Amino acid sequence: MSRHTASAGPTNTTDRALAPDLARGFMLLFIALANTVWYLWASTPGGATMHPEPEGALDAVAQFFTVAAVDMRSYPMFAFLFGYGMVQLARRQEASGVSPKDVDGLLRRRNLWLIVFGFVHALLLWMGDILGAYGLAGLVLAWLFFRRRDTTLLVWGFVLVGLIGTLAVVSLLALPFVGGATAQDGDFDMAALAGNIGETSLVAAALARISAWPLVVLGQGLLGLVVPTAILFGFWAARRSFLEEPGRHLRTLRLTAIVGITVGWLGGLPLALQQIGVLGLDPLQAQMLTMPHMLSGLFCGVGYVALIALVAHRFQERGRTDGVVLTALSATGKRSMSAYLAQSVLCAPLLAAWGLGLAAYLTSWTMFLFATGVWLVTVVAAYALERAGRRGPAEVLLRRLAYRPRTRPSAPAPSADVHTDPERTDA
Repeated sequence: MSRHTASAGPTNTTDRALAPDLARGFMLLFIALANTVWYLWASTPGGATMHPEPEGALDAVAQFFTVAAVDMRSYPMFAFLFGYGMVQLARRQEASGVSPKDVDGLLRRRNLWLIVFGFVHALLLWMGDILGAYGLAGLVLAWLFFRRRDTTLLVWGFVLVGLIGTLAVVSLLALPFVGGATAQDGDFDMAALAGNIGETSLVAAALARISAWPLVVLGQGLLGLVVPTAILFGFWAARRSFLEEPGRHLRTLRLTAIVGITVGWLGGLPLALQQIGVLGLDPLQAQMLTMPHMLSGLFCGVGYVALIALVAHRFQERGRTDGVVLTALSATGKRSMSAYLAQSVLCAPLLAAWGLGLAAYLTSWTMFLFATGVWLVTVVAAYALERAGRRGPAEVLLRRLAYRPRTRPSAPAPSADVHTDPERTDA
């Protein structure tokens, strides 16, 4: 195989598998719902979550849905797709004649640049940046596992699931023995992590965000275990083209969707019921529910991917992939990193105390509506870019930074398994 210092160009946006783009486009709504809760800086968080005590029935409904179906459920889904996209990018490059060594170099550069993107994102807008966490996890897991056998991926994936499960069981067993904590004990460091949002000084807020960001990158990217686990399963699934060829995997996708979402929603019930005041646990006891919530969120995130893959397959079977709604959602998925960053651009200056501070006038249900509106704005913008034939600005910048000046391969690349552009996996 001839060596190239460059990479093949991006896949044409019309020659893509529908399922990954549709999943990202829709699930960015859940990212908005989960993140905007942290902007309620004028309210006191309830302890185990950043949701404040509900002020009425509408608040309770919004919080119950968000905790049970959204919180800690959307980022595992994106982590799975991130790992999936790394394999697809590598497959496409190697099919174009690029050596495995150069492909590995490309993946390293992309992940390093993701960390840089995340740093800038945190410095300017949002301490809860996920790009840096994905970049760090991508670097480590690509080094340890990217060229390993399928069996190795599955074994280590299930080992990590077992570890998370063990921690979840220990948390539940310890729950009866940690009673009597005060509300202040229960708030621990989550409120401090979000303290920059209530800071009126622009400089002080930026310093607080960038101080918190390494904890988010390391905690969520590696130590939390969920992101690495989801990425490993994404590696494995991509090698079998689950999302490009869902028709070949319908039974597995159905089982994954049913089991994953059922476990996710049932596993989300305890913390959701606690949030709206049904269980009546003290704050420290409520925190014991966090690890089981994370474990069920991993199942739920992968279940969401499987469900959306089945929906995409149904639309493709019927030849109905050109509707406005479907096109707009998939266009958002193609530009998921740009859409993700745009959410911070639309939220932080309007909601944070160092900006206009509008979050002081919002409660949970009105913030839920605001988040939905922000997501819709990004969907409309992505649709406009799709109609204009333009890629997302963040994706274009990342590609220019990560790819070396390319040399065209001497032979045309095979068409099999290269019709998905994984360049938009970074949200």
